[in-house]
Amino acid sequence: MEARSSYLRVAREVSEALAAGRPVVALESTVIAHGLPRPANVEVALAMEAAVRAEGTTPATIALLDGRICVGLSAEEITRLGEEPGVWKASRRDLGVALARRATAATTVAGTLACAALAGVRVFATGGVGGAHRGAATSFDISADLPELARDPVITVCAGAKAILDLPLTLEYLETHGVPVIGYQTDELPAFYTLESGLRTPHRTESPQDVAEIAHAQWRSGLGGGLLVTAPIPAEHALPRAAMEAAVERSLAEAATEGVSGPRLTPWLLARVAELTGGESVAANRALLLNNAAIAARIAVALAAITI
Repeated sequence: MEARSSYLRVAREVSEALAAGRPVVALESTVIAHGLPRPANVEVALAMEAAVRAEGTTPATIALLDGRICVGLSAEEITRLGEEPGVWKASRRDLGVALARRATAATTVAGTLACAALAGVRVFATGGVGGAHRGAATSFDISADLPELARDPVITVCAGAKAILDLPLTLEYLETHGVPVIGYQTDELPAFYTLESGLRTPHRTESPQDVAEIAHAQWRSGLGGGLLVTAPIPAEHALPRAAMEAAVERSLAEAATEGVSGPRLTPWLLARVAELTGGESVAANRALLLNNAAIAARIAVALAAITI
């Protein structure tokens, strides 16, 4: 534990909340360094923290700063991530390397989940999770987010998998690895920017208490693992499914032509979709991030009430 603590810094506010059994929500930092354009990146990160606080919950934005896992960032540290050049993008596989090299890194969904579990945070809000890319049946391009969801005892709240992905294959992978996919007040898997995907969620919940009770039963029974809660983007901010699919298809074709692949692919595609939608996808992204943060905070409150 002592050796681990040299690599882990939990902010006092977060540490005190965890020790007292008060609700905490983890927030990822890739959206700050790699996901949104300036200055929206820092503005949205701070707004997500405010949305969590408004529900009576402590936010814990997670990143690596100078070779330490930091669970809970100051406003100055969030600004640093959004403005400093050369910030790494760290999934689980990159964490040990970043620690050894004293790097500063924004954590992906997988990286944030691993760090949240390490610190004992049980609820996490993000925009959309990664998944199986289109063509993954032959390329094996499957996000590390998916096995991490199965590994860590954390509730992840998102707006579904990113619309650039193969959503049916993503659902199949999650089923194979035993991850409960739960629609929050919906029977249909949301598709990030849009309300519809044409796919049903295996389970549905109506309230934060429903989610908390499922998680509590899963963990107390010894089953372990994580849960994926999919919350639709607020309807007034949703984009038309047909228009989004056209933008995604064009972006994928351009990425193939330009040889964009690997870790560069997702941020490249999201940036290109933003261009093709005239910035509408950025506004939609902001709306779903804030919505997810508020729902995650309510779930954290409900979970804390059960486990006290």
